[in-house]
Order: sequence, then structure tokens, then C-alpha cells
Amino acid sequence: MTSTTNLSTGLTAGHREQLMRMAREVSFDAGTRLFEEGRRADRFWIVRTGTVALDLRVPGRRPAVVESLGHGELVGWSWHIPPHVWHLGAEAVSPVRAYEFDAEAVRAMCVRDPEFGRAIADWVGRVVAHRLHASRVRLLDLYAPYGSGSRV
Repeated sequence: MTSTTNLSTGLTAGHREQLMRMAREVSFDAGTRLFEEGRRADRFWIVRTGTVALDLRVPGRRPAVVESLGHGELVGWSWHIPPHVWHLGAEAVSPVRAYEFDAEAVRAMCVRDPEFGRAIADWVGRVVAHRLHASRVRLLDLYAPYGSGSRV
């Protein structure tokens, strides 16, 4: 994957190593909810294997899946931006193995090492921009009347 939202291309090797020193290996069965929109964001994950679906609550309907994440991708960005509340929900679509990170510990490292902090902020910012675009496109696909979107 060549996306800048992927860990391998989103951070330099040195910053990846620094971050990975804080990782804890976890696994989730298919159907496990990793987090719910509106709840406290106190951790995040990087997918090793499997697929995680990000979803958005839609009143009167089932949650809309806005993106699927796989190997090397960041699951969760709300931990980095106050008030640290999830903006989406997430569910394991298949069995998932991931690296889990304690958000408070990573934020503290960002403060102690400003260069690392800037790299993390830049990476998370690119992830936020990508997810916003993906959410917009998906919601237009699902709910907009035919022809209401413009192609640019």
C-alpha cells in the first residue's frame, strides 16, 4: 500500500521504531467493536492482519461503513485531538491482530520529543483528511440523490 496514512509510509523509520517500542500485541474476533462513536478515545491500533470497518451512526438506519482498514493502517485518530472522543465507530470484520497503543503515553512522548510529536501530528493529520474525504464520498454514495454530487 502506498497511502501516506499507512504506518510504513506515514512515518520515517526512526519515528516508526520509536512508536513501536510502545506497542502491545492484541487480537479481536470478527464482530468485536473496538470503539463507539462519542466515547472516550484512550488508545489506538495499527492493523497487523485482518480488516477493521469504520462506521458512522446515521439516525434511523444502521451505521454506515465509511472505510475498511487493513495491514499497516491506523485505527483511530481521535485519541490525538482534544477532547479525545471517538468521531466514528470501529468493528473487526474478520479476525484482527493489531498493535495497540496507550494514547496518553504516546501524547506524553510527543511532548517530550517535539520532532516525534510533529511527525505523529503530521501523520494523524493526513489520516484525518483521508478519512473525512472517504466519509464524504461514502455518504454521498449512500444517501445523495443521483447526480447531486459533482466530480472534480
